[in-house]
Amino acid sequence: MSEKLWEKGYTVDEEVEKFTVGDDYIVDMKIIKYDIKASIVHSRMLQRIGLLTQEEQKKIEEALNELLQLVKEGKFQIKPEEEDCHTAIENFLVKKLGEVGKKIHTARSRNDQVLTALRLMYKEELEEIKELIVELQKSLNRFIEKFGEVKFAGFTHTRKAMPTDFATWAGALRDALQDDLKLIETAYEIIDQSPLGTGAGYGVPIEVDREFTAKELGFSRVQWNPIYTQNSRGKFEYLLLHVLSHISYDLNRFASDIIFFSLPEIGFLKLSKELCTGSSIMPQKINPDPLELVRAYHHAVISKMIMAASLPSNLIFGYHRDLQLLKKPVIEAIDVVKNILRIMKIIFDRIEVNRERSEASITEEVLATHRVYELVKKGIPFRDAYRMVAEKYGREKD
Repeated sequence: MSEKLWEKGYTVDEEVEKFTVGDDYIVDMKIIKYDIKASIVHSRMLQRIGLLTQEEQKKIEEALNELLQLVKEGKFQIKPEEEDCHTAIENFLVKKLGEVGKKIHTARSRNDQVLTALRLMYKEELEEIKELIVELQKSLNRFIEKFGEVKFAGFTHTRKAMPTDFATWAGALRDALQDDLKLIETAYEIIDQSPLGTGAGYGVPIEVDREFTAKELGFSRVQWNPIYTQNSRGKFEYLLLHVLSHISYDLNRFASDIIFFSLPEIGFLKLSKELCTGSSIMPQKINPDPLELVRAYHHAVISKMIMAASLPSNLIFGYHRDLQLLKKPVIEAIDVVKNILRIMKIIFDRIEVNRERSEASITEEVLATHRVYELVKKGIPFRDAYRMVAEKYGREKD
């Protein structure tokens, strides 16, 4: 039995094979369950159009469900020589069902297989990220209910500027995340197109029921143009990573705020020891390492987004092996964003506000702009009022 779907009777150089496979057989364990589900639906479609008998389809579906269970239980692994999950699935079917198993690849290519599996995964992961954002927003609302009315000096240029409060500060992240939810919905809508049935980018020379497979797999519509279907691999990953980078961007900024506000010299916020780590040399140190990592992970997401924007950009139409390198960074970025959302929820559930230190930060100069507008309300032109107050402090302040 051949181990490779493209087997043509010759042996590839061992080093070349190792190089081209890379760690794809490991990465594909993240998408194999989606490929199995898509294979089940594909077998149903083949039965509908008369390329599988009802008995053959039943055997294939039963075997695929058995494989899915093995995957869920951690009892199945893709072999390096199998290259990817697509080959592993077909090999499993052939070993179990013989000639019937060889029919599963009818009317499809590994190209539309992987696109289908990836998009099913992206949709599911985006739904989970949405749920994590909503949970973080709930934590922010609880923080606001508890500490929202506490005022403190806001900063510009890392210098005290004007008064604000913790309801406004935490509300800024809540509102930013609301915009991120809209971005997720947009990305989801674009990704929610079924590529199954486009083969290697030029369709298949047999009539297939693409609307049936799209509906069965939960896609909102079919992606009809087969060339664009292939071209959208990389484009959709770029879009997804761009959306994820907006989330990591917002968490990055607020991680920096919390680190700054919890400085002993500032003291607006207090991080419990359980949210911090220590130093191996300085016994007094309590470090906000989780927040520093939240901040740093944004740059990791950005780097993966740049890779997705760059890698496919000079390729002519059609599939290229270059695209294999996009799977791992996208999966990693998804995991990163889910993790930092969870960490920020833990932070906001347990962080404390030091009311005394916060309110003490609103010293007289922080109220300078308010003094200007007290004069404006009395009819003094703004610029004159501004200069009058600035003169009081010895120099003009921006």
